[in-house]
Amino acid sequence: MASSDTEKDDLNLFEEPVDFYEPEKQPTFASHQTRSGKEIRVRLVGHNPLWGHFLWNAGKTISIYLEENAERLVKDKTVLELGAGAGLPSLVCSLNGAAKVVVTDYPDADLIDNLRYNITHCDLLKNPSKIFAEGYLWGAPIEDLTKHLPEGQSGFDVLILADLLFNHSEHEKLIKTVLTTLKKSPSAHAYVFFTPYRPWLLEKDLAFFDLAQNSGLVVNKLFEKVMDKVMFEEDPGDELLRRTVYGYELSWPVFK
Repeated sequence: MASSDTEKDDLNLFEEPVDFYEPEKQPTFASHQTRSGKEIRVRLVGHNPLWGHFLWNAGKTISIYLEENAERLVKDKTVLELGAGAGLPSLVCSLNGAAKVVVTDYPDADLIDNLRYNITHCDLLKNPSKIFAEGYLWGAPIEDLTKHLPEGQSGFDVLILADLLFNHSEHEKLIKTVLTTLKKSPSAHAYVFFTPYRPWLLEKDLAFFDLAQNSGLVVNKLFEKVMDKVMFEEDPGDELLRRTVYGYELSWPVFK
């Protein structure tokens, strides 16, 4: 065998088979029906290690809650959503009269491009210029978020945190972001909705609210809602807890 042939065969040893890598997962779509019967269709990234490829129960539940209370909670308000995934709650707020909406997720190009896709492809939005998508790392400086606020306003009226508490190591950074972005007014509120998908870690999920109280915020539990079915049937742990969405509200104390 010629030496050139031997070298060629050796190089082939380092070539992966054609089917070595799994094909890239394609985006999927999910729908949400508003109270008026109209459909909001959002695109979900094909796969993401930050779980942005699901429309989570807390995101759907908080969307319903904000729409049902839009006159009081959303209309003419400035809104910031953290860890938004597909951004459904932000779209709902924009559709229900929010003055300005900033929808954010981890600064991953696929996630942010997908958020912008959902904004530009939402046919129900009458004024898409009032909603912006930004990449944001929890606990980081907030200038890229607050630049969208009206002149003279230093914080947002409404914060949305849907199904973020499972990330226990990030609780302190989340609280820091809440403290720096929530407008210093008793009328401003952060809405924290979550499901304990790992029921045995519920106490660690709830530790977020202890941090919030220790940081000077008022914590108010709004409700528990049991969904019709679990998101992941094969997951372990108490099924009732895995079907339950907990809704909490954070606010500044009222000083007299």
